[in-house]
Amino acid sequence: MRKLLPLALAALALAGPSHARDRLAPEAELALALEGRVAGEPVDCVNLQRIHSTRIIEDTAILYDAGSIIYVNRPRSGAESLDRWDTLLTRTFGSRLCSIDTVRLLDSGSQIPTGLVFLGDFVPYRKVGRAQP
Repeated sequence: MRKLLPLALAALALAGPSHARDRLAPEAELALALEGRVAGEPVDCVNLQRIHSTRIIEDTAILYDAGSIIYVNRPRSGAESLDRWDTLLTRTFGSRLCSIDTVRLLDSGSQIPTGLVFLGDFVPYRKVGRAQP
């Protein structure tokens, strides 16, 4: 039994770096998240009541999932602070999130601020309908 613990720890150590190498580049991760969808005209604001979840694409964008539509926001400034493990802290003045708003980033473990992003336009991506034969 004592021999199994060091063996398991060694396997975990070897698995860690391999997993990091297999991770997609941010633009490739974004393309994968939007696969099968087509971009629409950018909008200035999104209704927060329609947003089910958010996802950070490191150093690149924030995805706001509204079910059939995914809104992609590429910040005007501060995108280099985006980290997938951060928590988004958004202060709004109403029920909409707009391109003039800012989002603070907090380390999800310690709650220490890690950055600030200035939002850009929201680009809606909708699923492409299937052609009927």
